[in-house]
Amino acid sequence: MKTGQQKMDWARQYMPVLGSIRKEFEETKPLAGVTIGMALHVEAKTAVLVETLAAGGAEVYITGCNPLSTQDDVAAALGEVPGVHCYAKRACSNEEYYAAINKVLDAHPVITIDDGMDLIFELHTRRQELLKNVIGGCEETTTGIHRLRSMAAEGALKFPVVAVNDTPMKRHFDNVHGTGESSLSAIMATTNCLLAGKFLVVAGYGFCGGGVARKARGLGARVIVTEVDPRRALEAHMDGFTVMPMDEAAKIGEIFITTTGNTSILTERHFGSMRDGVILSNAGHFNVEIDVKWLEEHADRIERRDGIDTYVFGEKKIHVLAEGRLVNLATPKGMGHPIEVMDLSFALQALSARYMAEHGKDLSPGVYDVPNVIDEEVAERKLASLGIAIDVLTDEQKHYMSAWNIGT
Repeated sequence: MKTGQQKMDWARQYMPVLGSIRKEFEETKPLAGVTIGMALHVEAKTAVLVETLAAGGAEVYITGCNPLSTQDDVAAALGEVPGVHCYAKRACSNEEYYAAINKVLDAHPVITIDDGMDLIFELHTRRQELLKNVIGGCEETTTGIHRLRSMAAEGALKFPVVAVNDTPMKRHFDNVHGTGESSLSAIMATTNCLLAGKFLVVAGYGFCGGGVARKARGLGARVIVTEVDPRRALEAHMDGFTVMPMDEAAKIGEIFITTTGNTSILTERHFGSMRDGVILSNAGHFNVEIDVKWLEEHADRIERRDGIDTYVFGEKKIHVLAEGRLVNLATPKGMGHPIEVMDLSFALQALSARYMAEHGKDLSPGVYDVPNVIDEEVAERKLASLGIAIDVLTDEQKHYMSAWNIGT
């Protein structure tokens, strides 16, 4: 518990935006009487968000959203925060994972905060009797938003959810800089291998993949991008990266990072053509991008190291980091996104939770954008914490931008 508290203390000093929101919440108590159920990566930055929600009057029940992303010392420290109940633990089985999610749901939350949508999935499948209690929810990540939009399109989503992932203050900072820096730092800390000069393959050129690719280039890697979207592929090409199909990249790459959020990105047909000593990692939410099951079943032998599983095929070795799970959190030294980045993302979560508490009952079931006023507020608070001032439109400029009858 002591080291967990130390981690939380360290995080707080680099989270001024969430700190300013906490002070406001302590005074106004916008979440008084609200029970919040959460499934997030339980580590220090998340703990600061949980403290903020509790300071706002909420009773918070939280567990992990990935079997390997919980930091046990932080979970223990969270359990000592008044109004907080934490059920997360690291290296849990699938049965333990879903049992903990159900402990959260046993509290009958009225607001959900998800990272990957497992909590909402459980609500809509095995715990439907609780749906009548829920005002609304918030979703943190790309994979979860994909699942939610599919539910909404089928008419299966039974309450409103704010797509925190899809707002500019999340995509341009958390996805780009957070995923980019934390994934590469976790790979380097786990393997102690050099990136400079190596062929590094990034699967997917969305906000996360683009961030990884640009950060890797900055470290001297020779970056190859694979894509299925012609627009993103062209963007990667124009940004100066080599673009090719994965079947070709598999023969060249020395380090692979998948960022697609989709399944079966690296499979049997790729493993056979890979180089000896290749390193495979995943930065997508679920462990479905690398076909680890095939490797487990077909390797001649397997060597286990802390955070690295080596699959031996004759004279060739294929190294998989963190069991194919989120490399930036599931490796032994993975710390997740940088603190300052999560300050912004969790500020969005806190303000979106307040918004849902105030307006959720008036919204129909579906997926909603973060209100623009919240997105701008987070940016304004961050600029203020940095001491940065910006220009303001004059009345003349406002009129010009809103008028249609002013021409040449």
